[in-house]
Amino acid sequence: MPFEPFIVTAELPSDVLSWADGLRRTHFPPERNHLAAHVTLFHALAPSLREELPAVLARIAAKSQPPEAALTGLMDLGRGTALALSSPAMQAIRGEIAEHFHGMLTAQDQPEPRLHITIQNKVTPQAARALQAQLEPVIQPRRFRFTGLGLHRYCNPHWEAVRVWPFRGK
Repeated sequence: MPFEPFIVTAELPSDVLSWADGLRRTHFPPERNHLAAHVTLFHALAPSLREELPAVLARIAAKSQPPEAALTGLMDLGRGTALALSSPAMQAIRGEIAEHFHGMLTAQDQPEPRLHITIQNKVTPQAARALQAQLEPVIQPRRFRFTGLGLHRYCNPHWEAVRVWPFRGK
């Protein structure tokens, strides 16, 4: 049986998701674009956490208010382009999850991530810079709230959605 880790995402409101996914469909190499726009919090949590992980996500989402966030501009990924996000509240939620699973995180998931939505990846640095120059004048800062926590199973190259827990805190 292949190793199919879990991925945890911060769920976007429908208007932001639709807009960002349109950018992704337009600019991501189509032969590599297997996913909708998303914000990854954890890239590879062990399949052995299949019972504990959903319980932790459900508990945290139930007590948490929808975290405020801001689109702050573009992020240069070297061989790609992303929408840069800022959300201290989402970083705090992510930190709580990381603390719970301390000692079980991969090297990639140990540091606090730079929150972003990838809209182009695995292109030449020149192509990435060209897209950034094209989008720079039209990407406007905007505020929004994340809507929940998503859990997915990695099934190379696709993701299988497991469940979404909406933020319900008062």
